[in-house]
Amino acid sequence: MAGNDWINSYLEAILDAGGAAEEITAAAGGGGGEGAAAAEKRDKSSLMLRERGRFSPARYFVEEVISGFDETDLYKTWVRTSAMRSPQERNTRLENMSWRIWNLARKKKQIEGEEASRLSKRRLEREKARQYAAADLSEDLSEGEKGENDHEPSIHDENMRTRMPRIGSNKKLYIVLISIHGLIRGENMELGRDSDTGGQVKYVVELARALGSTPGVYRVDLLTRQISAPDVDWSYGEPTEMLSPISSEHSGHEMGESSGAYIVRIPFGPRDKYIPKEHLWPHIQEFVDGALVHIMQMSKVLGEQVSSGQPVWPVVIHGHYADAGDSAALLSGALNVPMVFTGHSLGRDKLEQILKQGRQTRDEINATYKIMRRIEAEELCLDASEIIITSTRQEIEQQWGLYDGFDLTMARKLRARIKRGVSCFGRYMPRMIAIPPGMEFSHIAPHDVDLDGEEGNEDGSTSPDPPIWADIMRFFSNPRKPMILALARPDPKKNITTLVKAFGEHRELRNLANLTLIMGNRDVIDEMSSTNASVLTSVLKLIDKYDLYGQVAYPKHHKQSEVPDIYRLAARTKGVFINCAFIEPFGLTLIEAAAYGLPMVATRNGGPVDIHRVLDNGILVDPHNQNEIAEALYRLVSDKHLWAQCRQNGLKNIHQFSWPEHCKSYLSRVGTLKPRHPRWQKSNDATEILRRRKHIIVIAVDSVQDADFVQVIKNIFEASSIGISSGSVGFVLSTSRAMSEVHDLLISGGIKASDFDAFICNSGSDLCYPSSNSEDMLSPAELPFMVDLDYHSQIEYRWGGEGLRKTLIRWAAEKNNECGQNVVVEDEECSSTYCISFKVTNTEAAPPVKEIRKTMRIQALRCHVLYSHDGSKLNIIPVLASRSQALRYLYIRWGVELSNMTVVVGESGDTDYEGLLGGVHKTIILKGSFNVVPNQVHTARSYSFQDVVSLEKPGVTSVEGYGPDNLQSALQQFGVLRD
Repeated sequence: MAGNDWINSYLEAILDAGGAAEEITAAAGGGGGEGAAAAEKRDKSSLMLRERGRFSPARYFVEEVISGFDETDLYKTWVRTSAMRSPQERNTRLENMSWRIWNLARKKKQIEGEEASRLSKRRLEREKARQYAAADLSEDLSEGEKGENDHEPSIHDENMRTRMPRIGSNKKLYIVLISIHGLIRGENMELGRDSDTGGQVKYVVELARALGSTPGVYRVDLLTRQISAPDVDWSYGEPTEMLSPISSEHSGHEMGESSGAYIVRIPFGPRDKYIPKEHLWPHIQEFVDGALVHIMQMSKVLGEQVSSGQPVWPVVIHGHYADAGDSAALLSGALNVPMVFTGHSLGRDKLEQILKQGRQTRDEINATYKIMRRIEAEELCLDASEIIITSTRQEIEQQWGLYDGFDLTMARKLRARIKRGVSCFGRYMPRMIAIPPGMEFSHIAPHDVDLDGEEGNEDGSTSPDPPIWADIMRFFSNPRKPMILALARPDPKKNITTLVKAFGEHRELRNLANLTLIMGNRDVIDEMSSTNASVLTSVLKLIDKYDLYGQVAYPKHHKQSEVPDIYRLAARTKGVFINCAFIEPFGLTLIEAAAYGLPMVATRNGGPVDIHRVLDNGILVDPHNQNEIAEALYRLVSDKHLWAQCRQNGLKNIHQFSWPEHCKSYLSRVGTLKPRHPRWQKSNDATEILRRRKHIIVIAVDSVQDADFVQVIKNIFEASSIGISSGSVGFVLSTSRAMSEVHDLLISGGIKASDFDAFICNSGSDLCYPSSNSEDMLSPAELPFMVDLDYHSQIEYRWGGEGLRKTLIRWAAEKNNECGQNVVVEDEECSSTYCISFKVTNTEAAPPVKEIRKTMRIQALRCHVLYSHDGSKLNIIPVLASRSQALRYLYIRWGVELSNMTVVVGESGDTDYEGLLGGVHKTIILKGSFNVVPNQVHTARSYSFQDVVSLEKPGVTSVEGYGPDNLQSALQQFGVLRD
């Protein structure tokens, strides 16, 4: 196609770039002889082409546009197109490619603009909310704030801290760890099998094993998912697996029938499928219910063994990653025990990194990674955790700072006030603690190295070399040279291509050392993911480009059990370990390498900074500067005394990263927490009736008018008449209404309070029972209900009380001023000790739940925000209170089995509707035109309904209408009305 020659210059630039972003940047300088080109390639990638003296519009365009994308197939398209014989077809395809590039550039700019606007708005919101919090906290501390309390003292109050016993005083600890995704077993871990079975799996198993061998710890349970799928090993379907002690010297410690460390697999989600972590979210509630049953049973068993029959509750429930953190928060709230959380990687940080690439919008990212559901789970972990454990300080200062619920400056202020015994006005920040992961070093015996000669076998024997050594050595023409070892997935973030360039362009380093790249396992490159295949292809091209044959090893396969042998081989050749990832969250391989006597060269971005501070066994480098990488490697392999000093420093300090040291730090932190666990007052006959019920029907229909609601209740009673007469079936009413509103509703419908066993009111912040003298207590001031104070002690954790109320009143006044009318008004009549209620007079102007929740979190106020179905009521309750949590309390307190509960709901409901659908209980959904369409306040969600609830799980059925016959049929289907 005539006139399209200009396209050729742009596409030639793509060809020169090789299709990979890293190569595009390096090759963009171009021009001149080989020496000039090599010099230009050593320039920092951020240096603009205009500043390099040879400006080429085509190459500049490619560097600025294409390098921001992972469009690896552009290069493949170019190769196919350039091979075409027809000039017309060739030019047409080239033109199409150019338009595609232009569209990519436009999309990137659009995403960048939208994100910049979003970040600016978020920054203003945070600054405004932080100013309010700072103003509250800056009041004169001499005006009697010490000991100020807005409600009755309890074990959760800050000013009771010094008077309460500590967890550390208990010498028979029960610890629960949770990690629910991936394939977890104690032996022969399949690390690298998929993206969910990686370093976290190894970490949690070794942590459980180490804690189980630590003095003072009686039992550790690592809860995970039971998987009985045909494509995974049978061992992942075993309900329980005991972990062997880390060494024989600990095997006799605290021995008992149930002592030690165990993997406990809880069945939840699809029984015959192994699914990725992004698809586990709808099944979290089912896991929580199953885990709760296990913990209750184990607490009783341990109580019989070591506590004279008194239950031994977990001292902490420790969630790992967002999905397990979400589960741990619900379990912590249900059991009223402290929660600890470790993120491993964080959703907001991942979202920021992907958005910077400009390839995907927020919606596209969320569709792939369910990132908004993950972020909300991490925010909940900030709300609920006593302690958050990180691997590095960088994670605290930079990654957690992205969240609404954490601010380092405010955290320090609040901690200072707590130490002084001064009120925090209901505000709270979790304690952030950096504890690096541990390692087991007892089996490692580093070689003794003779700097002037060869190194002998460590045990003096003539045992054969490990097979993996031959697999690596066969690549080298001179295998006696020092080995530079890199152990990383072929992922762009690991920056392997820059390492190969640094090695290939530094002639002295090439002459002195070999390079070994352990890049996971592969069979056929074309069968790998496109991203990994692209990196590996780029590495192979660079090896060919610099003619590194005989100097670089890149074996296709290795076993996890062979990794120690690889470290030993590198140490035997007096080599160096390198991790030059752009960002490394921690860097466990650096510690492993140091344990085998290998000095390190590591990125200065992330965890390696903390590791180097402790070990002092190498050099930190800028991962974007290949010259700096090459020079650091050259210094270590060429200077024998520097190499020996780094090796010695690493071996001397490595004990600080051992599992015993990790557990010592872990338990010292956990030991400072106030013990929390269920505490019951004496029950009476009115409440004991729940223990005798075989089935409980929970009526939680939010989506109907009052008249329909009353008729639904009556029809359910009629459908259950057989169970009522036998006493096997009881009823619970669950609603957002206050107790007084429930009473009025029952009176208007001619329903007696005594027809119910319990009432869950105010969206789950109050639990009541019919009073034994209900016939004499019908006046508004003396309702026929008995409040469960034990339930209040379960949910009061982190309740902001009067401080929260004052902030909400101020927020409501501002919202009303903005709208020029009363949008939200405090409802004092419907408010209670643990529920701050508002009337919503204009639902169109009412802010969505996520906005209110964010405003409170930014001010370090922890609460659960809920709208009623019609949007006319806004309830603010304790962060771990809800109607679904109240059902778990009925199980814990009265032994009502969750699997024997049947929850009746409408087609939609209040904000907490989704919580009533998940779990192991049965669900009946009433369908029909009597269901009112939910108010618009429920439409602005952070994540989709499908990311929370799976209606395909067993135990969910729908009925048309609410006629007694249809209801009876559904109840019979679930076995509620069996004789």
